[in-house]
Amino acid sequence: MDKSRRSFIIGLAQAAAVSAVGGTLVGGYVKENKDKPLTLRPPGALEEDEFLKTCIRCGLCVEACNTRENINIVDGVKKTTLQLASTSDDVPVGTPFFIARTNPCYMCEDIPCMYACPTKALTPKMCQNDKGEVAIDYAKMGVAVIDPSSCIAYWGLQCTACYRACPELDKAITIEWRKNKRTGKHAYRIPIVHQDACTGCGMCEEACVTQKAAIKIFPRDVVLGKAGDRYVKGWDSKDQQRVKNASTHTTTQTNRSKLSAIDNLNSGVKWDE
Repeated sequence: MDKSRRSFIIGLAQAAAVSAVGGTLVGGYVKENKDKPLTLRPPGALEEDEFLKTCIRCGLCVEACNTRENINIVDGVKKTTLQLASTSDDVPVGTPFFIARTNPCYMCEDIPCMYACPTKALTPKMCQNDKGEVAIDYAKMGVAVIDPSSCIAYWGLQCTACYRACPELDKAITIEWRKNKRTGKHAYRIPIVHQDACTGCGMCEEACVTQKAAIKIFPRDVVLGKAGDRYVKGWDSKDQQRVKNASTHTTTQTNRSKLSAIDNLNSGVKWDE
């Protein structure tokens, strides 16, 4: 085999190897860029599908977060919230996210991360109230969920760590007093999360004293249900407006919905027994 032919074959082999490696890397990149349902995004983030389409992975929001004015120092270490996902993170590569347990959102009033975004993947319209007013208090990064089995306040121990850490004090988390029937002398002080007021900042999860946080932040679309247009709070004028233009056409059908109301009530009842 002459030298030129040998070089040609070696070149083909090298090209094939590079192509294979490149395909693996690209495949890994695509895999990492799939929607991760439990990822917590910065304030003002669009719905996850739209966010991934709009975010250009520039990192400006992360930089704005790291250089914000209200830097939090714990044991001499600067606490930062946002980070850009790398290939080792279970988050779409290059996108901003935060981990509530270790680095929650510190609720900057000027929301520097949001206004640093050049593409509106982080947008003020996602931090608005019904009047169109923009504030960090109206952010919906996630929602707190409590596990009663591991929350020591539900055991009867006096803990209000999450309540006291909440920046939306007495709005997002309140304390409900309940009688302790076991002792007959003491009271349970139960933390209650109010989803409408919860921003999902994660300060409660960071503050939780249990080994594994008994209160956790999840994306809202993962946790919250939706009653739909078939049900309305008749006593709530605002909720009545929600279903003002609702269609009477039923699109959801189950084995039960095929039955009449009377047949549903009597389902499983044997009257001759």
